[in-house]
Amino acid sequence: MEDKIKIDLVSDVVCPWCIIGYKRLEKAIIELGIQDKIEIEWQPFELNPNMPKEGQNLREHISEKYGSNEQQQKESQKTMTEAGAALDFTFNYSEDTRMVNTFEAHILLDYAQEFGKQTELKLQLIKSFFTDQKDVSDRAVLKEALLEVGLNADEALALLDKPAVIEDVRNKQQYWKEMGVNSVPTVVFNRKSAVTGAQPVETFKEILKQLIAEQ
Repeated sequence: MEDKIKIDLVSDVVCPWCIIGYKRLEKAIIELGIQDKIEIEWQPFELNPNMPKEGQNLREHISEKYGSNEQQQKESQKTMTEAGAALDFTFNYSEDTRMVNTFEAHILLDYAQEFGKQTELKLQLIKSFFTDQKDVSDRAVLKEALLEVGLNADEALALLDKPAVIEDVRNKQQYWKEMGVNSVPTVVFNRKSAVTGAQPVETFKEILKQLIAEQ
């Protein structure tokens, strides 16, 4: 059997450039016609590991974390919205948009991997947050996403309170930090090389063509 290209996508479900980067990568894979030669696994990264349960208004959060003023944020959101639209993804921002804690979402993504539903759940959670403006730290929202992709919601949600499962996901986060990942998306190819950020489709195509030629 031909070896597949293993792609690890280190990302967070509340990271706008992560979905843009994924959609560009997906487009590159489709345009090259190599869907059957690629294996994708999503890896956990929290943009805001200390985000409290109640979350924080997005505008306040971005201002505190990055020092961006309201005008800069609006321009950035416009850029992201346009980039998303070009890839058939809808960003909806409002004055009430809140940044939330995503750790439990990462536990569920780990669970989904066992059933070959990880990408489906990831995209559903990102849509829940950015398109539908839902709180992806709310277990009711997480349950909805699990059911939407056909996973056993009760079984999955039961894992959220299991210390061994929590520790396992924390260890995975730590592993990628120790590998030098400090911004997302980080796209890792065959655990040998990586690029960060939402690279253009052509960049992903060049990388993939090179990897296929090397196999």
